[in-house]
Amino acid sequence: MGWFKRLKTGIQTATKFKKEVPDGLWYKCKECNETTTRKELAENFFKCPHCNYHVRIGSHDYFDLIFDGTFNEMFSDIVSKDVLEFEDVKKYTDRLTAALKKTDLTDAITVASGKVNKKSLVIAAMDFTFIGGSMGVVVGERISRAIDYCIENRVPLLIISKSGGARMMESAFSLMQMAKTSAKLSRLSKAGVPYFSLMTDPTTGGVTASFAMLGDINFSEPKALIGFAGPRVIKETIKQELPEGFQTSEFLLEHGFLDFIVDRSELKDRLGELLFLLDKTYVEEEVVEG
Repeated sequence: MGWFKRLKTGIQTATKFKKEVPDGLWYKCKECNETTTRKELAENFFKCPHCNYHVRIGSHDYFDLIFDGTFNEMFSDIVSKDVLEFEDVKKYTDRLTAALKKTDLTDAITVASGKVNKKSLVIAAMDFTFIGGSMGVVVGERISRAIDYCIENRVPLLIISKSGGARMMESAFSLMQMAKTSAKLSRLSKAGVPYFSLMTDPTTGGVTASFAMLGDINFSEPKALIGFAGPRVIKETIKQELPEGFQTSEFLLEHGFLDFIVDRSELKDRLGELLFLLDKTYVEEEVVEG
């Protein structure tokens, strides 16, 4: 059975946006209910100018914010097929077609390579607008191939997670991606290539339980929802009252699950610093070995 179909890919520039911000002139903040123009929002790194709420954005928005300029989109020729012929209230094939038409994306994760402050980096960024950022076979395969590329070319990897969890329409095949991505990341670690994990709102389900929490450095945007199951499910399972805000990035930082929280306006500079420090480490190790 074949899971993949082939499409064309190529060089992308900082002009192709896949915004999750609503179309129109005005944007009303979900956090403080203040209204601002979309122009002001974009100029402020898609953060509310009044309360600094980080609006959900898409993969190409992150590429435009992080990369120095042009970037090369990778593995977009791999797209999902309905091998199980799954159907609930709607056929899975119809859901895929609708998602492609709505988002102009080929799946819930997009991989690109480029430069950050003149240092090479591969970014795999998820899009919540594509079937809730759900992790299916294509998501796992694109991450797997990105890891192979990073090992072969000695390039650090950044995965930006934004997901509702595993894609139910692919059943156990989707759950297999948890083990697949985790195993491939162990190979990346053994190769000595850095892996950064950026968790954004929301990062939940099987994504949290696999690659999102396995970074050499785990960090998040402010006030991001991060967790495996919902509060109600957890409460019913452990039969205990839960701390307020226990699934926020701030709570996770306080309890040691994150290394730091980064404001989106500082994201590129922080990544640039990490790449610079790690690059110096590589040089020093080579000198010592030599």
